[in-house]
Amino acid sequence: MTILIPVLGDQVSHDLASLRDIPRGEAVVLMMEVVEETTYVRHHKRKIALIFSAMRHFAEELRAAGWQVDYVRLDDPDNTGSFTGEVARAVARHRPTAIRIVESGEWRVKTMIDGWSKRFGIPVEDLNDDRFICGILEFQTWAQSRGDLVMEFFYREMRRKTGLLMQPDGKPEGGQWNLDKENRAPPKRGLNYPEPMYFTPDAITDEVLALVARRFAGHFGRLEKFALPVTAHEARQALTHFIRTALPDFGTYQDAMVTGQDWLYHSWLSPALNLGLLTPLEVAQAAVDAYAAGEAPLNAVEGFVRQIIGWREYVRGYYWLEMPDVATANALEATRPLPEFYWTGETDMLCMAEAVRNTRDHGYAHHIQRLMVLGNFAMLAGVRPQEVADWFLVVYADAYEWVELPNVIGMSQHADGGRMATKPYAGGGAYINRMSDHCGRCRYDVKQKTGPDACPFNALYWDFLARHERRFRGNRRMSNMYGTWDKMQPEARAAYRDSAAAFLDALEPAAQGWAR
Repeated sequence: MTILIPVLGDQVSHDLASLRDIPRGEAVVLMMEVVEETTYVRHHKRKIALIFSAMRHFAEELRAAGWQVDYVRLDDPDNTGSFTGEVARAVARHRPTAIRIVESGEWRVKTMIDGWSKRFGIPVEDLNDDRFICGILEFQTWAQSRGDLVMEFFYREMRRKTGLLMQPDGKPEGGQWNLDKENRAPPKRGLNYPEPMYFTPDAITDEVLALVARRFAGHFGRLEKFALPVTAHEARQALTHFIRTALPDFGTYQDAMVTGQDWLYHSWLSPALNLGLLTPLEVAQAAVDAYAAGEAPLNAVEGFVRQIIGWREYVRGYYWLEMPDVATANALEATRPLPEFYWTGETDMLCMAEAVRNTRDHGYAHHIQRLMVLGNFAMLAGVRPQEVADWFLVVYADAYEWVELPNVIGMSQHADGGRMATKPYAGGGAYINRMSDHCGRCRYDVKQKTGPDACPFNALYWDFLARHERRFRGNRRMSNMYGTWDKMQPEARAAYRDSAAAFLDALEPAAQGWAR
């Protein structure tokens, strides 16, 4: 009896459910580098390199642990280029009596797996991915019991479930569930931002980098100075480094943006976490242990833990609850094509140029750059949300559809009509000026409200509110915004809308083929 165990590229975890409770002599682990997964969107070069390197290292670790591993490389001349094609070849090679796999993180791959049993004539055991704290059915049960999907209440449930930052009497550590009000400080001059831990590529990674440079030369992004962790051992080193050097100030300055500072106090652990090199519980527990030892303040630790066991788990549950309809949601009826500068970075808006540069160089930008610069601009400009979602899926090394799509469609673009967020995350130039040093270096003047030299975010913000007044005027969280709009003279309102129209009319749409 032989069990075939396909392990997908984001499942490089030794405690994977499919690898448990099965004699190693009765199983073949199948790992596949397939072109279909690299090009269904044209992923960032660095992301492809990261996944392939992590897969190859994981395969070697499995072999050392006694597993039989059937590894199909991208340049294998018989490679069919698809998961289903490679499973078919493996079934012919090994003649398994069953297939055992952990559920996919993406809807389109799930539809492939769902057809395998009928196609191959053998049972397929599709196991829950218990690397997540909240299972898919558990989230659906929680969602069905509520009138809305407020993340804060879900987060509290996860705190109770894990016991993280909880007191014995069931109350939250420090007496408050959420310390976000302490985590919005603008950057100060002279802050000493730590660098993340860098890892020198070994022979396996060097081989992968050469492959990616050769096969995916036309894809977005840069490979130079690749230094991401590609094994669980390296990822744990990176986690320890972050806890020691950056976590203490992470909370206070997590929303800050500084020109030329690509990391600030952020961990850049999400690629390793989303690959499976780290688990959410070990990451969150490391932060809580630092708090218990007096090495990091509560506001930093709570803010970090909320991202890991709150938001990350929430968006995954939301994805499976709302798919497939959420993928095509466009509640604001946005139709503008994505601007070319999302790919080139060639724009006079320094905040946008910096975010795109960082994204191009590292496959990374922190959450405020993604939400309040890149995402905010696209929503204000009325860019079609599916083009925005494709872009985010392409460019970030930590982007998988289960985490990227809800963040873009729901939180960033408000394209789900408010299912996830009770108000759109819209902001003008004043927000960016408050949270960054970009505006003082920018060609545009953030203090000017309208005209060719004014910060474009200013006019776009008010134009967005005017375009969608019927939808948002009754939203109590937006009453102050419309109160301000109502106090403006008709000439001022017209000037905002004219300035927005002039700017948008001059935008160059992206060339076809960048994303797909």
